[in-house]
Amino acid sequence: MTNLIIEKLLAKTKRTDIPDFAPGDSVRVHVKIKEGDKERLQAFEGVVIARSRGPQASFTVRKISFGHGVERIFPLHSKVVDKVELLRSSKVRRAKLYYLRSLKGKAARLKDVDREQAVAEVAST
Repeated sequence: MTNLIIEKLLAKTKRTDIPDFAPGDSVRVHVKIKEGDKERLQAFEGVVIARSRGPQASFTVRKISFGHGVERIFPLHSKVVDKVELLRSSKVRRAKLYYLRSLKGKAARLKDVDREQAVAEVAST
């Protein structure tokens, strides 16, 4: 009984405008920043290193800023996130890419892949 009520409430706040992305993908997240009475958008661009699913889903984005690694966790269905742009997809073999934290420079590169082409190949076989 209570599960049905909770599911109905969560269905109202669920967002459908977010693209389908996975760990290893490079994304640009536009975040609403409120400063005093003004509101503006700020972009945070980096690699998705983790994603949690479920009703309160979130994802972690990592970027290098002035030589230091910066990670930020975004709630997926929040109103703070204005939009998420998928920039490029990479081939990874893990669900959590925490090992990228210890890598620097060229060692931290990921192999790019065309996700639409890979999905079409799997569907055709």
